[in-house]
Amino acid sequence: MTKQICVGGVKIGGGAPVSIQSMLNTKTTDIDASLAQIAALAQAGCEIARLAVPNAEAADAFSKIAAESPLPLVADIHFDYRLAIMAAEGGAAKIRINPGNIGGEDRVKAVVDACKAAKIPIRIGVNGGSLEKSLLEKYGSPTAEALVESAFGHIHLLEKYGFDDICVSMKSSSVPTMMQAYRLFSERSDYPLHVGVTETGTKYMGTIKSAMGIGGLLCMGIGDTIRVSLTADPVREVEAAKAILKAAGLRKTGVNVVACPTCGRTRIDLIGLANRVEQALKDCEKPITVAVMGCIVNGPGEAREADVGIAGGENSGAVFVHGELKETVSYDELLPTLLRYIDKI
Repeated sequence: MTKQICVGGVKIGGGAPVSIQSMLNTKTTDIDASLAQIAALAQAGCEIARLAVPNAEAADAFSKIAAESPLPLVADIHFDYRLAIMAAEGGAAKIRINPGNIGGEDRVKAVVDACKAAKIPIRIGVNGGSLEKSLLEKYGSPTAEALVESAFGHIHLLEKYGFDDICVSMKSSSVPTMMQAYRLFSERSDYPLHVGVTETGTKYMGTIKSAMGIGGLLCMGIGDTIRVSLTADPVREVEAAKAILKAAGLRKTGVNVVACPTCGRTRIDLIGLANRVEQALKDCEKPITVAVMGCIVNGPGEAREADVGIAGGENSGAVFVHGELKETVSYDELLPTLLRYIDKI
């Protein structure tokens, strides 16, 4: 089990539930837009939000946003250690830095001292695209071993100044590389892990890569907090993260919709129906499984494993509860009838 840190009121590691993070794409200096996006993320199920702090103006705005934010905020810092200090003093719940790119050890110590005073953790953010030149020369490319060595180098630097309130990420755009890096690291350390695949791309491919990398590690028991990175609205990142946690068996709230693929026996618009069922239940928090089946052949058997299910017929369909037939209704009545049964659960 990993050690535990706290980001605001959110516990990370130590057996705490895996938390969901996302990063704002608003300008941090646009306080109203940033707060609006944080509210949207919170509504979607995000538990920790991260903001870029590229300059002093952004650091000043960060403190104003933090004062009103419903979510704990992480300050994302690169190069200028003074911005990390400003953010720590301005209400950040965590600082994300790459200790190797903020200057000499005296600057790292200054950030450590500020975080100690504010009683907030530091996330060491190692990225395959910004590894130290010495490691690239040693390994020839941003390999998993290089990512891990970079992480431990930064950890030792923070520990040198008596700081161990640490979370670690080792992100790569290569799913196999990032998975191997996290596996290697978890064998050698109990620091909590922030897991993600970086630069994944659009919503479609990005979700697939994230599900493979993040979901694969979660199924191995590796990972304490996650961020799905998409070239899309950050709310989509949160939705994808929730789906990954549900698929990994780590979130029990919300409906699990299972549906069969179409085949020659299908006599209803199964694709359209499955999409309508999923949309109708997207805000339902009941921890139930709902089956949407294309024909009576698969219907009862598959629906037996579900709390409630529907199966198509010839322009009609059947409603099952734990595999037991309850009603046969017209196609147009399938969804309303299903929702009626779900309301009773």
